[in-house]
Amino acid sequence: MEPENKILKFFSYDHLPSHLQKVSKPFAELAIKIDEICPNGEEKSVALRKLLEAKDAAVRSVVFIS
Repeated sequence: MEPENKILKFFSYDHLPSHLQKVSKPFAELAIKIDEICPNGEEKSVALRKLLEAKDAAVRSVVFIS
């Protein structure tokens, strides 16, 4: 089942190797919490987009070290 907020699908991490799941999982958990707590609107969308950018950067930092 696809999440109601479409950006949440970009926080999935099950497909990643375990060492990258460790990095990605906390971002996914926080994204879900933000989606639950914050009212829908532009600022919530901005918060989730910036969190996604941060998650991507964190995962890349591990990939580039490996």
